[in-house]
Amino acid sequence: MTDRLPLYEALAVVFDRPGPARAQEIRRTAEVLRPGYPDAAEALDAFLAVVGGLASDAFAELHVRTFDIQPIATLDLGYTLFGEDYKRGALLAGLVREHREQGVDCGGELPDHLPNVLRLLGRLPDGEVRTELVTVILAPALENMLREFDPTRLVKKEEVYRKHHKTLIEYAEHEQRTAYRYALEALRHMLKRDFTIQTRRLPVAQEGSFERALDTEMDIESCGPCGPTA
Repeated sequence: MTDRLPLYEALAVVFDRPGPARAQEIRRTAEVLRPGYPDAAEALDAFLAVVGGLASDAFAELHVRTFDIQPIATLDLGYTLFGEDYKRGALLAGLVREHREQGVDCGGELPDHLPNVLRLLGRLPDGEVRTELVTVILAPALENMLREFDPTRLVKKEEVYRKHHKTLIEYAEHEQRTAYRYALEALRHMLKRDFTIQTRRLPVAQEGSFERALDTEMDIESCGPCGPTA
């Protein structure tokens, strides 16, 4: 399997902020993956069928609306799993150390940012750290992210945004809005091919953690200076 790990670095570009040639980069990634991961390549083919014709600025906007502004999910895996719980801080500290040891440049993003984690996975030697990265962090966070694309959860998330912003950003048609689920499914296919992963339901305390964290964070922001005033 070691010879396939660099392909996770190849997949990382799919989740980076799109540049002017993103569709071509994804197409090349699909072809690189096809021999060893045909299911993952097919998922990227499906992704391209939806977004391949987008202009570069529209592609960049889709990425922002999926992961940054009134997002469906976040690419920061620790936030996906723990919200602002102290456990995320411990995770970030550990990942900083691993990124440094493996020479991964986080490029201004946090160490738990999905593309950074994929680049780290592509370089880690076989051992406990790599196994735990996949089974304790990456795979559970991925399942949580994919769950956020469920139509029922999208409706709940829109209710949170409407509660705080009184309006919703105008989205593209549904198929484009949820297009990145195909890229996430490509990663899921790869992980299932390479690692023994048991899909577990998250503890109740973690169910919907992203949605609850958004609601809490927006409550704090809308409160302003909530403390006593002179």
